[in-house]
Amino acid sequence: MKQFDTITELVGFLNRSYVEEIAVQSLDLDEIEEQMLTVSFSKSLFLGCSMSDKLLHHLLPDNFIFPALDVPFNTYPSTLYSKDTLYNGFDYRERETYAGTTDKIVYDYYQQSLVKNSIKDTLAQRLHDHSITDSLHEYITQFDELKLVAIMGGHKIKRTDAMYLQVARLSKLLTEQGYLMLSGGGPGAMEATHAGAWMAGRSDDELLDALSIIGAAPLYSDDQWLATAFRMMEQYPDPPFESLGIPTWHYGHELPTPFATHIAKYFENSVREEGLLALAKGGVIFTPGSAGTMQEVFQDLAQNHYESYGYASPMIFLNTVFWTHDRPIFPIIQKMSDRGDLMNLNLGLYDTSEEVINHLHQFQR
Repeated sequence: MKQFDTITELVGFLNRSYVEEIAVQSLDLDEIEEQMLTVSFSKSLFLGCSMSDKLLHHLLPDNFIFPALDVPFNTYPSTLYSKDTLYNGFDYRERETYAGTTDKIVYDYYQQSLVKNSIKDTLAQRLHDHSITDSLHEYITQFDELKLVAIMGGHKIKRTDAMYLQVARLSKLLTEQGYLMLSGGGPGAMEATHAGAWMAGRSDDELLDALSIIGAAPLYSDDQWLATAFRMMEQYPDPPFESLGIPTWHYGHELPTPFATHIAKYFENSVREEGLLALAKGGVIFTPGSAGTMQEVFQDLAQNHYESYGYASPMIFLNTVFWTHDRPIFPIIQKMSDRGDLMNLNLGLYDTSEEVINHLHQFQR
């Protein structure tokens, strides 16, 4: 089914008298009403489009009209989010302006919806997430799937920690080598992934300077965490490379990193986590983290064991001491893989970024 997300594309297509099985998403059709009235439509989808009663009657009953629901977000977003759409109206010099951003308004709504337990809200959220998934898959088609690499890790890693710097440098190098870097889109190791991608193409000294700017607010719970990120982006604007963050309003108290140039933000955390691991066909790098990171390890393990998406991708564990002593799950996974209890695993355990990159390169061959 051909999909149209802009008026220009749709107008160019409507040079015929009959149209069948197209999808039109979140468009204001009032301005092209006269042209649409000259066309017969059949079995087409119109998702959250603005239209007059006259055009509505013209389209019924042979098409499927899905109205926008009365919620504080677009039920059918036709594109992924960005810092400009999630943090619209935010001024880093006035912290209170965050309260008026889309991200905060939707998070507050989401918290209230958990209490109300309204079928309208859950329907709107599922429709939103469906559209986000559609936009997400449309976005990644422009990349080699073996160049999609995710970094997982704890949200409590400070911007001033050595691991944060290592992740940022690793992500920067991989981005410069043509990889699209993915993460859960939150703070800590996730943010370091996108900070490194944001600084790709610049020098290591510039990266260190950028991290010193955001290091003034090391933890995501610091009042200036978001403000310092915007200060850094003001100092180093217009990144030449892209990265993809996939956060969720389920953990909305952890703000999404604005360093991700493309943001697929979900309501449903289970869809978000499963999808993130499924997308990372080039491999997943696990940095130190707590229960959430370990959950992701075992989700990825299951996907690779069953080759759920066609083949097994690298599972790379960064920081030997952490994964063999502090959270000693790597030796268990390795032992089970060696004796055949787990199949198809491509495992790596390293301390240096060079070893990680070499492992990913070997998988490309």
